[in-house]
Amino acid sequence: MFVSLGYFGLFLASFLAATILPFASEVVFSALVFGGGLNLWKCVFWATLGNWLGGLTCYWLGHLGKIEWIEKWLKINHDRVVNFQEKFRKYGDWFAFLSFLPGIGDIIAVAAGFMRCRFWISALAMLLGKFLRYVVWMYLNGLFI
Repeated sequence: MFVSLGYFGLFLASFLAATILPFASEVVFSALVFGGGLNLWKCVFWATLGNWLGGLTCYWLGHLGKIEWIEKWLKINHDRVVNFQEKFRKYGDWFAFLSFLPGIGDIIAVAAGFMRCRFWISALAMLLGKFLRYVVWMYLNGLFI
C-alpha cells in the first residue's frame, strides 16, 4: 500500500514507524528505490522528514506527562525525580540523537519530552539521527549512487 503512494507513502510509512507502529520504513524505502525507480536522495529526504516528525510527535506526547505521576505511581521520592530530571536535561538533549534506533528509539523520544529536554536541541539531534539512519541504510544495501 505505502509503495503505491510513492514519496507520500514513504513519508507516511516513516512517520508511522516513528510513532505508533512497529514497522520498518526501510522496507518501503528500498522498494521505492529498487522497484519504483524513485530518486534516492528524494527518498532520503521524505523518509527523514516523516521519521523526524514522528519522533517529534513522541517527544510532545512525552511532554504531556507529569512528573507527579512517577512519584505517585512508581513511589519514587520527589528529590530523586528532580535530581534525575536535572541530569537528564543536562545530558539528555543530545541523547535524542539515538531515537533512530529500532525498538527503543520511540521510548527515547518520549523520555526526552517527559524530562523536558530543550526542544530545539532535541529536535536537531533527532533530525541528525534520523537522517543518518537512512544514509547508513543506503550504504548497507549498496544503494548509494
